[in-house]
Amino acid sequence: MSEIDPDLFRAVLGNFASGVAVVTASDDGVPVGLTAQSFMSLSLDPPLVMFCPNRTSTSWPRIQHAKHFAANILAEGQDDLGLKFARSGGDKFAGVPWSPGPSGAPLLEGVLAHIDCTIEAVHAGGDHLIVVGRVLHLAAATELKPLVYFRSSFESLAARPPAAP
Repeated sequence: MSEIDPDLFRAVLGNFASGVAVVTASDDGVPVGLTAQSFMSLSLDPPLVMFCPNRTSTSWPRIQHAKHFAANILAEGQDDLGLKFARSGGDKFAGVPWSPGPSGAPLLEGVLAHIDCTIEAVHAGGDHLIVVGRVLHLAAATELKPLVYFRSSFESLAARPPAAP
């Protein structure tokens, strides 16, 4: 079996466009969060979602301790939030309006959608972890478009051509 070059792996998999989520929690009343482009739905019955934090994340242990999280799906133009929560350290919530969701996790204002969850399971996944969340509450702003991550940068969806008459 041959070794896969990590740079080639990143470049090839970067061709898979994904949405961008900021995963938040309230750890003993203190808001914590991280950016995750590895977020997806997992199951309809029961309603489950998943995200994959890096094992070296300093925010993940605090989210795990909280036993809940909210996935805040970023909207077009929210690149700054994606970058802010991707950085390590500092007060990521400074100047970011939010309100607590049913689990207590911060729901960021102005996002495309939010999914409030309890942590159902955590599995090993190489240099990342696979976190499964049971959905408690969710809502979406249907008039917004998503922020997309493609080839290592944030992108917007192209406008759709008008439908043929």
